[in-house]
Amino acid sequence: MIAGPTAGGKSRLAQAIAGAFDGTVINADSLQLYRDLAILTARPTADDEARVPHRLYGLLASDERRTAGDWRDMARVEIDNCAAIGRLPVIVGGSGLYLSALLDGLHRIPQVPRTVREAVRRRLEAEGSRALHGELARLDPETARRLAPGDSQRIVRALEVLSHTGRGLADWQDAEARDGVSDTVFLNIAVMPQRDVLYSACERRFRRMVAAGAVAEVEAFIAASPPDDCPLWKAVGVRPIARLLEGGISEDEMVSWAGRDTRRYAKRQITWFRNRFRADLTLDAAHAEDTGAGILEALGKFLLTGS
Repeated sequence: MIAGPTAGGKSRLAQAIAGAFDGTVINADSLQLYRDLAILTARPTADDEARVPHRLYGLLASDERRTAGDWRDMARVEIDNCAAIGRLPVIVGGSGLYLSALLDGLHRIPQVPRTVREAVRRRLEAEGSRALHGELARLDPETARRLAPGDSQRIVRALEVLSHTGRGLADWQDAEARDGVSDTVFLNIAVMPQRDVLYSACERRFRRMVAAGAVAEVEAFIAASPPDDCPLWKAVGVRPIARLLEGGISEDEMVSWAGRDTRRYAKRQITWFRNRFRADLTLDAAHAEDTGAGILEALGKFLLTGS
């Protein structure tokens, strides 16, 4: 399992390991599950996928949703498929909740019926996230305290769960987690470059995305009228590019805005992984070329001994 902040070199490392050990790369990034915005979400290219097998990339349309539990179930299927054909599963991504769901398990919240989900989403469109957050604060203050008033996706989820179960999402989350993969041994690798190195890599990568067509990609995404609660709206770079397309800012301003948002996102990821990801091996290099003999030797030992 390879974790770490955006632009830190996780995917290159995953592909290097998969190439060296007959592995399959399994996606653990919530936005890379979607077909749209392949450039802006840094999905593997066609050449990447030709070199080593990749799974759980580009599966969803913009109006589809998957929970961390759904992803965990899909990932377990892919892990089992790898075991059946003798390949090494290499799980890679920056979505901490996904990785935690696989390692530690989740709280089994009952499935919310589609009619309930649609009713809450209609209310979001009509009333806005701040109004729904206010209602949540009255009905389930502990969950509301954990959510920002503008976090429409999680507010909707909280109201769905409360409406269907009569029990607050925070209450469910504070219960004992279940269904971790206790029968699987993971070698957890954290790719954690120094911040100045990481921030420079973030800026360079975003400029490459723009050069590769990210602006046109976002324009096509907006033209398709995705739902307001589509997670891809939160992809770093979407909002500044949308503002550029409206004529409200220059390209330089767009790049500056996106760079700021990327740094903030990376900082949040760094904090999460430092505090909550149990790394067996931590790398401070930003490039997969630094895998080197030492890391491959450690992986070889792990595969032989499980430790």
